[in-house]
Amino acid sequence: MREILYRDAIIEALDEEMKKDKSVFLLGEDIAEFGGSYKTTAGLFKKYGKERVRNTPISEQGIVGATLGAALVGMKPVAELMYIDFTAVAMDQIVNQVAKVRYMFGGKAKTSLVIRTQGGAGRSSAAQHAQSLESWFVHIPGLKVVMPSCSYDAKGLLKSAIRDPDPVLFIEHKLLYLEKGPTPKKEYLVPIGVAEVKREGTDITVVATSSMVQKSIDAAEELEESGISVEVIDPKTLFPLDKETILSSIRKTNRLLITHEAVERCGWGAEIAAIASKEAFDYLDAPIERVAAKETPVPFSPKLENFIIPNKDDVIEGIKRTVLG
Repeated sequence: MREILYRDAIIEALDEEMKKDKSVFLLGEDIAEFGGSYKTTAGLFKKYGKERVRNTPISEQGIVGATLGAALVGMKPVAELMYIDFTAVAMDQIVNQVAKVRYMFGGKAKTSLVIRTQGGAGRSSAAQHAQSLESWFVHIPGLKVVMPSCSYDAKGLLKSAIRDPDPVLFIEHKLLYLEKGPTPKKEYLVPIGVAEVKREGTDITVVATSSMVQKSIDAAEELEESGISVEVIDPKTLFPLDKETILSSIRKTNRLLITHEAVERCGWGAEIAAIASKEAFDYLDAPIERVAAKETPVPFSPKLENFIIPNKDDVIEGIKRTVLG
């Protein structure tokens, strides 16, 4: 199978859906001629023109409001917000309008829309451009939240998100854009709400999201040499959540570690820990472990940024604490 960049997988998904359905269009800052800040819409303006690849003013509230309005009249807009940090500017639109309109109109309102955004650290983007805020949106009924960790999932999940009747927050990681992965050229979909066991193991279950998936796989491969067998699960979608895949793994391994790039306090991992404690408590042979970012805004300094963001070694240490005691 060919290998393509995560970024190119995003472009292919958008291209295929725009070709298939004329109601699909894109809007966001500098996404047209410039191709987006991370070049995730490169080439689409030339192919589809200014009506379907639309530059917007620097107004996240306006972008999301226009996205919802277009969806309500039957279009399928895909908006891009340059950083997930900027969703804070549009929280009223996202939380009080986008997430609630379909429910408030008894399912009659159309809200098939996608808000693409970039999260995570690693590029010295500093405190206002490098946060991991996914748990904000998992908390809101009416939103689906997707976090692909590889090229294959980025393409398949984005296509599914565009076709979904509910609003989807689609969170990409800026460091993954230049990572390559096997991705079919033929059309395929990755279903929303289905997790994947990325690596099988018997001693501990690691549930990882986004950039932490590959770090967890690397940690598992290193630990295999010392006799510790690690199962790595990528939920792919934070909501709806595939609980059964995670619980089934816990019942097999009897231990659980959760890792994400967001800070630990009230992070998405807390929900997984609560589910495991309630629905798989009798299977746990050790306390649940969490590996997350340190409690501080993301520093500008590369050395400090690397210090606060969890890495492979942090995952290894967490696994050893849980398995070896």
